[in-house]
Amino acid sequence: MTIQSCDLDIVREPLLRPFAFKGGAFTEKWLTAVCLRTAEATGIGVGGLAILWSDPAVFGAHTETGGNLLMALVTEFAAQALVGTSPASPMEAVQTLLPQAHEYARNLTRLPELRRTFALNALVGVDNALWQLHAARHGLTTFNQLVPDFAKDALCARQHRLVRLPAITYSFDDARLAVLAESGCFLPKIKIGHPGTQEEMLARDCARLTELHAQVGCAPADYSDDGRLLYYLDANGRYESGDTLRRLLDHLDRIGMLDQILLIEEPFPEENQSEVGDLPVMIAADESLHDVDDVRRRIGQGYGAMTLKAAGKTLSMTFAMAAAAHARGVPALVADSGCVPALLGWNLNVAARLPSLPGMSCGILESNGLESYRNWAELAHAHATCGAHFLSRDTTTFELGDAFHAGHAGILDPPKPYAAGVSA
Repeated sequence: MTIQSCDLDIVREPLLRPFAFKGGAFTEKWLTAVCLRTAEATGIGVGGLAILWSDPAVFGAHTETGGNLLMALVTEFAAQALVGTSPASPMEAVQTLLPQAHEYARNLTRLPELRRTFALNALVGVDNALWQLHAARHGLTTFNQLVPDFAKDALCARQHRLVRLPAITYSFDDARLAVLAESGCFLPKIKIGHPGTQEEMLARDCARLTELHAQVGCAPADYSDDGRLLYYLDANGRYESGDTLRRLLDHLDRIGMLDQILLIEEPFPEENQSEVGDLPVMIAADESLHDVDDVRRRIGQGYGAMTLKAAGKTLSMTFAMAAAAHARGVPALVADSGCVPALLGWNLNVAARLPSLPGMSCGILESNGLESYRNWAELAHAHATCGAHFLSRDTTTFELGDAFHAGHAGILDPPKPYAAGVSA
């Protein structure tokens, strides 16, 4: 099945408010719609561009628009590179494309140390289109049929309920926070790593967490083993040393919050190779994971969980990482990367098939689209599975029945409304 042509479109989705984390903020979400055509089928994949998340150096060196344009050019490069090729599988294609796309992106951004996450993020729309072509070629109609044999054991769970984790950014509305906490299904993913120097960051993080814990710390939670609300802290690599992180943990211990921390995600910059196994909380790796070798390296350094992002680092790489973590007995979870409804299903399918984390009675999935996108209701209505409960505007959980596990959550359908720009 030879890829004969490609097409690319860009859509800019407005946000309700700036999305602030990692010491910065962006004001809109750029999405690429990638069309790959063979003589027999057409695959259309959507990718969400996350410049600040994937490499803050690019975000800081350019305007918000400029950074998005650079990543979109990498997506264009990868799609064009596939024309005339006949990849045996999406995974084979991504393995071939990733080093090429990374080198192209390094030259484009003039950053020799550009993080590979930047290139992986650019490949998501291409990878999603490849999986649609793969499904059409082999007559596959369910997500379970897409899972490679080597990853089946890692994705053998069948969660019928996932707690939805909204991202609590620096400017998250306190009134909305209180409403969510009353639900009994509130597991906040709190963005730490405030802007400023390391001392300023630590002071602001301590103050904000003290405020949040006083507001919601006593709320009940029906998803945890002991019935208490849990916290998920995401530092996005802002803590430059273990000493600074330990000072934060000491503060959390003093205010009675430490034993309610489910995990802390990616506290250190990617180049930091510190051991973390002696810390009193579970540490998860996220941006620093680009391939199987990274998963194994982080596990060797004491990281207790691996964060997967099918909609942020490709489904192909997610299958490989999930299998590598499972082989070492380390749990995995899924985070959102600011998904619109057309991308949510890719993450949801993976999260629903991972075992629960220690201390949890069900699965979890970070999903902040409800709180982020101005046009969420319209985007959900346009989605192929708009009637599904997991796209409900007010839900605090994803309720997934047998029909969900027997299907594909819309990922093999043309991704409305974005397909229109490349399907002519």
